[in-house]
Amino acid sequence: MDSRSTTYLTVAAVTVAAGLAAYAVYFDYKRRNDTEFRRKLKKEKKRVQKVVAETKQNSATSSSLSGINPATLREAIQQIRTEPSPTSPEEQEQYFMSQVATGERLALEGPDSYLPAAMSFFRALRVYPSPVELIVIYEKTIIEPVFKLIMDLTQLDVSDAHSPILESAGLDSFLAGMGYSHGPRVSSWCISARGVGLWPWVHCDIVLLRYPVMEEMPPSRKDIIDELFSNLVMYCVYSLAYYDYFPPKRMNVSVDVRETTQGQGSRQVLVVDKDFTAGDVIYKEFPVVTVLDADLQSKGTHCSQCLRPIEPELSLQLPKDTSTTAFHQTYCSKACMISSKKQSHSLLFTLDPALPPEIPSAPPPPVAQEARREAQTKFAEYIKASGKSMPLLVARFIARQVQGETQKLVQATSPGAAHGSPENDYTDAETGVEKYVLADHLERLRYLEVVPNTTEAELLVKVLQTALPGLEEFITPDKYATLSGKMAYNAFGVCFGGGRDDKAVPTARPEDVEKTRTPYGTQRQIGSALYTVSSYLVHSCQPSARPSFSSGTSELSLVATRDLKKGDMLTVAFVDVTQRADESVVECRRRRRIELARGWRFSCGCPRCVEEGKSMSAEEKASSTADDRKDESRVEDSVHNLARRQDASAAGDGKDID
Repeated sequence: MDSRSTTYLTVAAVTVAAGLAAYAVYFDYKRRNDTEFRRKLKKEKKRVQKVVAETKQNSATSSSLSGINPATLREAIQQIRTEPSPTSPEEQEQYFMSQVATGERLALEGPDSYLPAAMSFFRALRVYPSPVELIVIYEKTIIEPVFKLIMDLTQLDVSDAHSPILESAGLDSFLAGMGYSHGPRVSSWCISARGVGLWPWVHCDIVLLRYPVMEEMPPSRKDIIDELFSNLVMYCVYSLAYYDYFPPKRMNVSVDVRETTQGQGSRQVLVVDKDFTAGDVIYKEFPVVTVLDADLQSKGTHCSQCLRPIEPELSLQLPKDTSTTAFHQTYCSKACMISSKKQSHSLLFTLDPALPPEIPSAPPPPVAQEARREAQTKFAEYIKASGKSMPLLVARFIARQVQGETQKLVQATSPGAAHGSPENDYTDAETGVEKYVLADHLERLRYLEVVPNTTEAELLVKVLQTALPGLEEFITPDKYATLSGKMAYNAFGVCFGGGRDDKAVPTARPEDVEKTRTPYGTQRQIGSALYTVSSYLVHSCQPSARPSFSSGTSELSLVATRDLKKGDMLTVAFVDVTQRADESVVECRRRRRIELARGWRFSCGCPRCVEEGKSMSAEEKASSTADDRKDESRVEDSVHNLARRQDASAAGDGKDID
């Protein structure tokens, strides 16, 4: 494979793990492959160093800034914010170069021009794809008073964009411990990039620090980058801005922190933004990924993409020849076939190129193709033999990330290439305001801690590695376990009507049987699906809403089961809560609680469970204590810590996310 293709593959692998902004890829690609671009950068750096040598002799660091106060800096920030920002990669490159050159020239003119110089350097910082790298260069090459003004401007920019949360989280002290003297500036890099429509910068910063700059770092510093990355994620990614734009207003719901039931504690939940009457559809949502139940996958009776029931004579099928695909799929339409192949199937189960045609690459040698086919076949055979849905949900989710990030590569390296948001896709943040990647949505969801299944992880790693070298670094046993735990906790069961009754009774231990959220019971579903908004719904045995699949596909419609007022919390039944003909009240209660404990590891304390518990005899209460357990689901530490600080500072009531 030629060096150009290798560069693309490496960048693609990095972007999957880091949500790299598209034009960051463009800058990095230009820096590595365009000799003229590298020459310009070196020239600019030498000019800056010359400025330093000529100016430091006459620089008075404190007195030169005496006439610049916070009000002046705020005016400068406001001026920069109102200026038009470059959009295309070429415009951003030209803008960056011109602003650096202007900053150098103004810095030479003396103290009266220090603020204009700093403003020019700050403009360049806002569009540079690797702020970490540029800040390091600035600190080494720009005279101290100008550099200080750059950092002051950056800090003010943050203070107007939710930065108090980042500052109160203790980022300064953490960075001080890491040996960095300007703690607040890292949060500044993260937030100031929002001015040009980029998010989340924390990913981009650290990956570019690891990727093109890692080899330039002293060995003593390399071992702290992973820790720095995880802590920056904690303090930067989980900004309040996310919930300002997600869920989008058209969904009629918001995320809030509420006390739920006795068994589930405080957590982020969905509340309605307006009144609804019983029977109203609150919102509709398409899934991120779906998986058809294993027993239906081979029958060809349902679409493998949208899960729609189909007649065999009306279906579209990929060739059954295993040399073409290792995992046979059936589709209801050409649109579903194209979406499936683009989102995940081609990467996971075919020998199609892993990168889109807009990104040129040399054909892989036969031995590489054979290794890829072998890896896919082993993974497919494992899925079929195990009958599990969660491994395939995880694999398809990762494949969707790869697809999304390689599409950014196309947009960055081929600006004229056609691209657009697919129809009937998952719910993202408010269009045109903030840009998030799939990892941002997943990181905020609750999950169950599960024992890493090394067999599944190794099989998937091999599929990714043979398809796109470098992707294997994204999956470790622990990361795979976390992804599996999030799928297990948040996946919904797709049921049409009242569900089916032809599914074979599972032979595994009850606690080992996969469960999904469905009021009809997992045994009656036809497939599983993950949704970005509906994952925030919590359980109640007296739910205020129910999931419906009235469209005949995996599109979820949330229907109110009773009248709701603006601000009411939305709940659904994770299990079948209907009292059956052969059950007493106590037996129904016990069945529900056992299923919840096995599938989601908590004991329900909803009003219905509490009320029914009052009528239990002493013997029945004694026997039911074995089913009681504390909620074992959890959120990422960063979500927990940020929510705690946010609520403590905003309300002073100590409200926390469990």
